[in-house]
Amino acid sequence: MECKQEQNLKDCPCTWSDCPRKGLCCDCIKYHWGRGELPACLFSKEAEKTYDRSIENFIREQNSHK
Repeated sequence: MECKQEQNLKDCPCTWSDCPRKGLCCDCIKYHWGRGELPACLFSKEAEKTYDRSIENFIREQNSHK
């Protein structure tokens, strides 16, 4: 399967400008999951800006929208 990095970059919400995985979704997911985190694309813009990609932060954010 061919990577669609250019297309992915259009929708990537990651605010870390120096990220070497930007637009490389499979690499991003593997990297963050290996650290016990989730990728930026699963968080709201506000939550993503905190750089807290923890699963706990994701759950907290989801519960705050109920």
